[in-house]
Amino acid sequence: MALRQQLTQKLEQRLSPQQIQLMKLLQVPTMELDQRIKQELEENPALDEGAEEVDEYDNDPEDDYKDDENEFDTDFDISDYFDDDTPDYKTQVNNKSKDDEERGVPLSVDSSFQDKLTEQLHLLDLDDTQFQIADTIIGNLDESGYLNRELDAIVDDLAFSSNILVSEEEVEHVLKIVQELDPAGIGARDLRECLLLQIERIQEGNITLFTAKKILEDHFEEFTKKHYDKIQKKLEIEDEDLKEAIDAIIRLNPKPGGSLKDNSKSIQQVIPDFMIAEFDGKLELSINGRNTPDLKVSKEYEQLLRSYSEGAKTSKADKDALLFVKTKLEGAKWFIDAIRQRQQTLYTTMHAIMMYQYDFFLTGDETNMKPMILKDIAEIVGLDISTVSRVANSKYVQTAYGVYSLKYFFSESLSTDSGEEVSTREVKKILTDAIEAENKKKPLTDEHLAKLLNDKGYNIARRTIAKYREQLNVPVARLRKEL
Repeated sequence: MALRQQLTQKLEQRLSPQQIQLMKLLQVPTMELDQRIKQELEENPALDEGAEEVDEYDNDPEDDYKDDENEFDTDFDISDYFDDDTPDYKTQVNNKSKDDEERGVPLSVDSSFQDKLTEQLHLLDLDDTQFQIADTIIGNLDESGYLNRELDAIVDDLAFSSNILVSEEEVEHVLKIVQELDPAGIGARDLRECLLLQIERIQEGNITLFTAKKILEDHFEEFTKKHYDKIQKKLEIEDEDLKEAIDAIIRLNPKPGGSLKDNSKSIQQVIPDFMIAEFDGKLELSINGRNTPDLKVSKEYEQLLRSYSEGAKTSKADKDALLFVKTKLEGAKWFIDAIRQRQQTLYTTMHAIMMYQYDFFLTGDETNMKPMILKDIAEIVGLDISTVSRVANSKYVQTAYGVYSLKYFFSESLSTDSGEEVSTREVKKILTDAIEAENKKKPLTDEHLAKLLNDKGYNIARRTIAKYREQLNVPVARLRKEL
C-alpha cells in the first residue's frame, strides 16, 4: 500500500471570545446576570461601573434594539454552537451543575426544623448514647419529616462515624421517642405511619377517630384509591360515619416537617426579566435592568495602555505588563458588547412574543391566546429555533395580570369544527373550569370531558383529554370523588 501526501482545503468557523461570552450570557436570567456582572467587575480591573462618556453605550436601549435588529444575526448564528444533547448546566455562565452552584447568602438565620427537634431532645431524660441515636435519626429526616433510611443503615452510620455500637432494636426504641416530639407525625417511615402517629396523639377517643384509625390500619390501600364503597362494606358503617372518618384523616398533615420550617425560605423568588405595561390601549415592553449597573472601560487602564505603548518596553516585565493591560481592556470591551447584544436579542425575541400574543397581554384572558410554537417566533426574529428556546428558558415577564414564564406562551394548535386553529391553552382553560364546576360526588370522566368539549366545537379525543389532564396535574375522576 503506497503512502502519499495530500493537501486538502476546508472552511472552518471558530468562535471568538466575544461570541462564546454571548452564548453563555444569552441563557442567563436577570438574577444570575447581576451576579455574573459583579463577578466580572471583581475579576477584571479594566471594567468599571458607570455610564460611558461617549455615546457608544449611552443610547436608549430600545433605540439600539430597533436600529440594530438584524445586526446580531449577520455576524454569526449562535444556535449553531449549541448542542441539544449537552446538559443545560454545561452552557451556563459558570459552567457548573446546579449542585455545584454557589449558594446565595440566606435571608435570615432561623434554625432548621431539625434544629428545633434537637432542642426538644435536650428536654428529655436521655443518656448520651440515646441522645446520639436520636440526633442521628433527626439528621436523616427529609424536608417533610420522614425517615427514609433503613434502621440498619443508621446502625452502620453510628458505628463508622461515632464509634457507637448499637442494635436495630435500640434504634427502633429511640425512634419511638423521636416520634413523640412535636409536631405529631415526625419520624414516620411512610404516609400511613405518619397519619397513624397523628391519630394516636389525639386524645378525644370518639367513634370517628376509632373508625379513621381502622381505615388507616386495615384499609389504607382502598383509602388511597378512594374505594370508599369497599371500606364502607367491610367496616359495616353508615355513609355519615364514613364521611366523618375520611374528613378526620384529610385534616391530618401529610408533611409534618413543613410546619417547623421557615415558610419564607420555601418560596422561590422570581425576578421578571421583562415588563409589559399598557398605555392608552397600547403595549410597551421594557427589559428589567434596574439592578444591573452601567458598565464602561476603565479610563485609568486606557491611559496605562497608552503609557506602556509609548514606552521603550525594553524589559520583559514591561512587555508582560503591556500584555496584561491589553488583555484586560479587550476582555472589558468584549464583556460590555456581549451584555449589549444579549439585551438586544432578548428584547427582539420578547417583542415578537408580545406582538404575537397581543390580545392576551391586553386582556389577560387565556382564551385569547393564539397557538404559538418556537418556529413561529424564530421566523419573525430571524434566529434559529434552539436560540429562541434558550432565550425563553428560565425567563419571566411581568404583566398587569401576573408574572408568567416565557414558556407559558408556547402551545400547540387544535382545530375547531369551523376550521379555526386555537391554542391548547384555551382548551386546557375550559377543561380546568369544567373540572372545578363538576359535581364532586360524580366527577366527570375523560369520556364526559371529551364530549363536553366536542359539544363546544373542539375536535378532541378522549386520550388527548387524558394527556391534558395529566399535564394539569388533575387526577382521574375516581380519585376526584368526594363523599
